[in-house]
Amino acid sequence: MTQQHVTVLGPETGIEMQSGETLFDWKSTGQSLPGEWSIRRDTLRGGVSEGVLVVELCNGPMTVRVLPTRGMGIWNADCRGIPVGWNSPVQRPVHPQWVDQSARNGLGWLDGFNELLCRCGMSSCGPPGIDEGAASPIESRLTLHGRVANIPAHQVEVGIDSDERTVWVRGVCEESCLFGPHLRLTSQVSLKIGETSIRIHDEIENFGGGETELSLLYHINVGPPFLEEGSRFAVPFRAMSPRDARATEDIETWDRYLGPTTGYAEQCYLFDSAGDDQNRSLALLQNASGDRAFSVEFDPRQLPHFTLWKCTQAESDGYVTGLEPGTNFPNFKSFERQQGRIPKLSPGERYSVNLTLGIHSSVDEVTSTVDRLSGMQSSADSVVYSEPVAPFVDVETD
Repeated sequence: MTQQHVTVLGPETGIEMQSGETLFDWKSTGQSLPGEWSIRRDTLRGGVSEGVLVVELCNGPMTVRVLPTRGMGIWNADCRGIPVGWNSPVQRPVHPQWVDQSARNGLGWLDGFNELLCRCGMSSCGPPGIDEGAASPIESRLTLHGRVANIPAHQVEVGIDSDERTVWVRGVCEESCLFGPHLRLTSQVSLKIGETSIRIHDEIENFGGGETELSLLYHINVGPPFLEEGSRFAVPFRAMSPRDARATEDIETWDRYLGPTTGYAEQCYLFDSAGDDQNRSLALLQNASGDRAFSVEFDPRQLPHFTLWKCTQAESDGYVTGLEPGTNFPNFKSFERQQGRIPKLSPGERYSVNLTLGIHSSVDEVTSTVDRLSGMQSSADSVVYSEPVAPFVDVETD
């Protein structure tokens, strides 16, 4: 039997565990977990961060900060002294009570956006507007990237698993309302002792009485030191299209990055993902010298549509790139529905997603990961379109 220790974090519960200490003995004799690790809980105070819960997981080489208050997003991480995340103009986690998603013509979501990993969804992701194909009027007015990033988790638990050699945090977020969707996200973020990767396992359940749509995108945002002038991006794909005329301007260098550039306008590229014979795909951002890289491993059956967001504006404005696997592209929902890219969940049905975020901090580690990705791409013929094409984008509108 797997030996586990688990505790539930209530609103008034403060915990601090040093290496090997037992939080709570759950159906076991209390075997401790060897190695350097810790789990800490903190509640931020002051300003827009007042009341934001932070759970900090440490497995030795890596420390990861998870935000149950913000939809179980991952704020940032440190790996062997390397910062992992980005410097958003939104400099601290924002409690959802201060995010009016209908503000700024439906772009208010941006007022709280500063995480390494931020989920978009669950019933919609993409730009704001009126969805005339919505199942009910209450779902027709969409705001940017949906609600889940601003839904606080309940039933938050932390624990250790001695057989799997992991420390973890788990939480539940529910997007539900009368006459609307009833979607439940159960998310677990875990670290294996001694490794330099973050594992995310999500289960999305339709707990309503009727069929409902699922639209989910993982907005994974990375800045320096992985992102710099001369950094390169790669992902195995069958076909790629620029999102709009702005993206076509640099189609010849879509996989390379500028340094911080004042006045830079964002560019997006949309990919039909490919993977290996074990249904694994891998997106990789490596720095110019090839001695540091950040990777996202995902299952292209779960997340078949990948978006690359390049936003290399001035550092003070948010110098960042987004590596974004999703159930669909972040086009307007009605268009994605027309293309058959919005899955539907029957009552009680669940949708599973597994992601691994990897940090590679040496030339050997980066080279090995590049070789692995190249093997995935070699098994797939790829097409790069020089201008936006259907069905990637709505060319009649754009």
